[in-house]
Amino acid sequence: MTIPLSDFMPLAPEIFVLSMACIILVVEAFVGTKLRQISYVLSQLTLLVAALLSWNMLDTERVVVLGGTFIHDPMAALLKTSIFLITIGAFVYARSFHTSKGALRGEYYVLGLFAVLGTMVMVSAHSLLTIYLGLELLSLSLYAMVAFDRDSPAASEAAMKYFVLGALASGMLLYGMSMMYGATGSLDLGEIAEALSGPGQNSMILIFGLCFIVVGLAFKFGAVPFHMWVPDVYDGAPTAVTLFIGSAPKIAAFAMAMRLLVDSMGSLSVDWQGMLIIMSVLSLALGNVIAIAQTSIKRMLAYSTISHVGFLLLGLLAGTTEGYSASMFYAITYALMAIGGFGMIILISRAGYEANQLDDFKGLNDRSPWFAFMMLILMFSMAGVPPTVGFFAKLSVLQAIIHVDMVWLALVAVFFSIIGAFYYIRLVKLMYFDKAETQEPLAVSADMRMAISFNGLLVLGLGLFPGGLLALCTSVLA
Repeated sequence: MTIPLSDFMPLAPEIFVLSMACIILVVEAFVGTKLRQISYVLSQLTLLVAALLSWNMLDTERVVVLGGTFIHDPMAALLKTSIFLITIGAFVYARSFHTSKGALRGEYYVLGLFAVLGTMVMVSAHSLLTIYLGLELLSLSLYAMVAFDRDSPAASEAAMKYFVLGALASGMLLYGMSMMYGATGSLDLGEIAEALSGPGQNSMILIFGLCFIVVGLAFKFGAVPFHMWVPDVYDGAPTAVTLFIGSAPKIAAFAMAMRLLVDSMGSLSVDWQGMLIIMSVLSLALGNVIAIAQTSIKRMLAYSTISHVGFLLLGLLAGTTEGYSASMFYAITYALMAIGGFGMIILISRAGYEANQLDDFKGLNDRSPWFAFMMLILMFSMAGVPPTVGFFAKLSVLQAIIHVDMVWLALVAVFFSIIGAFYYIRLVKLMYFDKAETQEPLAVSADMRMAISFNGLLVLGLGLFPGGLLALCTSVLA
């Protein structure tokens, strides 16, 4: 089968990122320790150019290429652009982290680019096989990133847990896909959707396959009861890796859910909606309640992530365009908040000491009022306090499920959000009302100072003017 050259045009961002990742890998092998900065610079340029390529493709029409395995549509363009921009911020924070450790490791950026490539494949997958390939490329890169610090027993343990549980979840997902292929006779998502909408399907095989697929999705999201890896991996991995895992892959997981559940199995929505309701309520309850008991800020943010996944699932289970766009808006804005929160941990850390305890934030206002204010904005946004973007993200999701007559579910979400506000406000109290344990001034590089400031102000700005991004999320799904 000959593939026309025009089929490769929608893959321009993927081809560019893959080529640059391979080039940087070779460059990293030959440059000396004095030129390690070049890997970081090339990685950031790669992401910036890829973001421009994806953004320019936002207005192009939906097209399926490469024999039905790859799709390009406005949703893919927006999500890819978001992933690139979020990863640029993550790499800035990671550079500061590695510099404070005394070594700038170029392998981090190479693995990060391959992980980004995996997310891109997941976002544009139009075949069960393509989804699985993208997922494995992302997962294998993340396993290596978690185990990046070979001298750390905690990182090695976290990587092993992540690998074992990830392999189990991937196996379940693959088993569900094989059942779906057996029932429909196709790997193409469009053909699967067409087959499921027709009469005479073996419902038992389909429901079993759907259950396994939802389990695989829930693991990648970190939703309860498949959340067991999240706190251990977030806490054990180096902070530079944790902030990456907690941001861009969540956007890819949302895209994967849209492709699998909405695009291909929309006719089974009654079945998967019930599963998502259970997982979202459990995630909201367990994430918010257990986060209160944490003394480590990384574990607190891990359980916070679980609760936010509960909100993200609410938009998906609404089953409407309004719900999907609200969920997309939530995924993008949460990734922005997540890199800011973990970036603040890197910012207040110092050489030889990682500030991963809540008590490390005591008296931050006395040491640096500006950065205390940035952290306040980020925590208020995660708690859903107006006028931050987190408030409008929660509000849009709640409106979507209220419009499909699930008022009780909206009340449950609001109830657990009020409980969750406690541990965010507790951190604000530590920063503003407790005495600092050290008066040592913060040693912050210029790029880190600008990145944190821009991150915090963007969270506030999107809260004051949320209409543009929300309208964009709605338009790409129309």
